[in-house]
Amino acid sequence: MQSSLPLAGIRVIDFGRFIAGPYCAMLLADMGADVIRVDRRHGSEDRYIAAITESGEGGGFLSLNRNKRNLTLDTSKPESAEIIRRLVQGADVVVANLPNNVLKSMRLDYESLKTTKPDIILARISTFGPDGPYANRVGFDTVAQAMSGAMSLTGFAGAPVRDIVPFEDYGTALHTAFGVMVALYHRAQTGEGQIVDGSLLATGVTYVQGLLAERSVLGIERRQLGNTSFYAAPSDAYKTKDGWIVVSAVGNDMFARWARLVGREDFIGDPRFASDQLRADNREAITDAMNAWLSTRTTEQAIAELEKARVPAGPVQNLQQVLDDPQVKARELLRYVEHPGAAKPVPLADTAVRLSATPGGIRRRAAALGEHTDEVLREIGYNDTEITKLREAEVV
Repeated sequence: MQSSLPLAGIRVIDFGRFIAGPYCAMLLADMGADVIRVDRRHGSEDRYIAAITESGEGGGFLSLNRNKRNLTLDTSKPESAEIIRRLVQGADVVVANLPNNVLKSMRLDYESLKTTKPDIILARISTFGPDGPYANRVGFDTVAQAMSGAMSLTGFAGAPVRDIVPFEDYGTALHTAFGVMVALYHRAQTGEGQIVDGSLLATGVTYVQGLLAERSVLGIERRQLGNTSFYAAPSDAYKTKDGWIVVSAVGNDMFARWARLVGREDFIGDPRFASDQLRADNREAITDAMNAWLSTRTTEQAIAELEKARVPAGPVQNLQQVLDDPQVKARELLRYVEHPGAAKPVPLADTAVRLSATPGGIRRRAAALGEHTDEVLREIGYNDTEITKLREAEVV
């Protein structure tokens, strides 16, 4: 039950769009917060990406907006300002990944929010942060991948390659949700609210920090190497008789176990392979030995032998194989949730972090557009006559 969850009683107003803002708010919702997603009257853009339901909702949207209530609002109408004010008045946290000028026009900037709720916490997410020369620029995950240096090193030699998984968005959401939890803890001690500032570029720079340090201190300029590690070997994707696997051996003990497994005990003690970095720098012989060993083995055989030798390895799986994976099923990493208009139950990633005493989880599906508009408006003081007038004026 929601009342048993650690964030029960915390109300979050979610003005987020696409991934970073909605995922941040979803994490709070999974742990019991009452999250109200504020949508455009006809649905915000992120609702309709990669549609899988008859009404056009995308699978990503259905996951990122589970456990939330949904209210529609046309913020261009003057009547919307009072609705926003009342929402904020009863809230603990506002999540917004909107441009600074839009935040100010909607009175969702921190100074405006404080006049309504002095102890409010504003989780403000942007591409570049609220100051500096790029403060007013817009961007998405791929922009941060590009500008953090990650794209320049991803893929094989040639054109820069983005990661298909929007890790800058998800990482920024995680950082911001962590910041919200710290801010709530601080408020409980002091009674003070504050701004929690997350940005995609800050996340990108954080994730690339080791490579940036190496470049700055030692002047080493790395180049694209495909799936190969810069710092260890064997550490790559390798072909088996019937597929591909990844193998990653780090440290001398693990390398020795790998060498014995593939019949290359002569590599142990070879000065070319005396450290992880030397093995990476002299990877060709290691790669040849790995490929020769795998040429006579299926993926299943290779994984079994590598695991017996305690060398980390895994198959390169397609999406259907992930859905069918026994570990995914055993741990119920995906929860299958019925959604109106979806031909089948939709697999949603369950709460990724498991708490033993107060586990979160998926309690209800993503709301239909405007499903809770009347309910929320009544909670903030509007009567049925006033709600009817707001609908007639196309405010909600």
